[in-house]
Amino acid sequence: MNDSQQRRFNVAVVGATGAVGETMLAILAERDFPVGKLVPLASERSAGSTIDYRGDDHVVQDLATFDPAGIDIALFSAGGETSKEHAPRFAAAGAVVIDNSSAFRYDDDVPLVVSEVNPEAARQRPRGIIANPNCSTMQMLVALAPIHRKAGITRINVATYQSVSGAGRSAMEELGKQTAQLLGFSGIDPQKFPVQIAFNLIPHIDSFLDNGFTKEEMKLVWETRKILGDDSIQVNPTAVRVPVFYGHSEAVHLETRDKITADEARALLASAPGVEVVDERKPGGYPTPVTHASGNDAVYVGRIREDISHPRGLDLWIVSDNIRKGAALNAVQLAELVAAEG
Repeated sequence: MNDSQQRRFNVAVVGATGAVGETMLAILAERDFPVGKLVPLASERSAGSTIDYRGDDHVVQDLATFDPAGIDIALFSAGGETSKEHAPRFAAAGAVVIDNSSAFRYDDDVPLVVSEVNPEAARQRPRGIIANPNCSTMQMLVALAPIHRKAGITRINVATYQSVSGAGRSAMEELGKQTAQLLGFSGIDPQKFPVQIAFNLIPHIDSFLDNGFTKEEMKLVWETRKILGDDSIQVNPTAVRVPVFYGHSEAVHLETRDKITADEARALLASAPGVEVVDERKPGGYPTPVTHASGNDAVYVGRIREDISHPRGLDLWIVSDNIRKGAALNAVQLAELVAAEG
């Protein structure tokens, strides 16, 4: 136990029965995180059920009544209101909280961290809380950070094509149900989404704000600036929900301070941590949510080309599994950073 290499950590997973929580548990096991005691937590509704972790059954406990004393690291993925209520309680008891909601992302005294981009920020956590960025921001910045460091990004124009898993299990069920109903020539009744999602696109994610953008779109603005530490970067986002189960895609158009060619960008991205370049100018020579992202950890980048409308412009297509890299994997990677502090 004296050797920091052998230290084990008591880990709580809040929202353990949700889609992200389940993936967090799987990734903790896959990456052999040094878990001493594992405590799955959820709402009263799910308490008492069991989850399997590395072949052992663990009873899900009620978050509201759980005493966090003795927990070293708490991974939160149960929504913003739950995080606001309980994360400070865990932090006060001595746990490092890694929060997947937007509850603390924009607080100056809470670091917002992408493990491949600004890992050093994780150490500066005066409130004992580290925020996990939004899934669409995260995958974009894994790809863009190397370019920003090389050439200085001044403007990002991005359209996202976001899968339904980003809206939770009920959204995936709605897509499946509507698809079956429409193929069976029966009517549908949208519940989770305001309009039909099957065979459709919805240019609306999260609530509308006074400036005409949605909150999901503004997250790309706020979080990009905070993570890259540069408030001068201009971001113009449009977020679209698409009838895909797993994997967000983004069409990104950059303007840089210094000229960077497509070949230079390709070489830079090929050596960037967490990135896989899939960029051949032939049918299928590009990443898609189904063929590349779903179930995998990497951020895939293709369609790398120079913008014919701007002298210092670059175009990219970025794809990643929003539940894995966009939420669960980065949270576990942040836990690994904390564990490495010893």
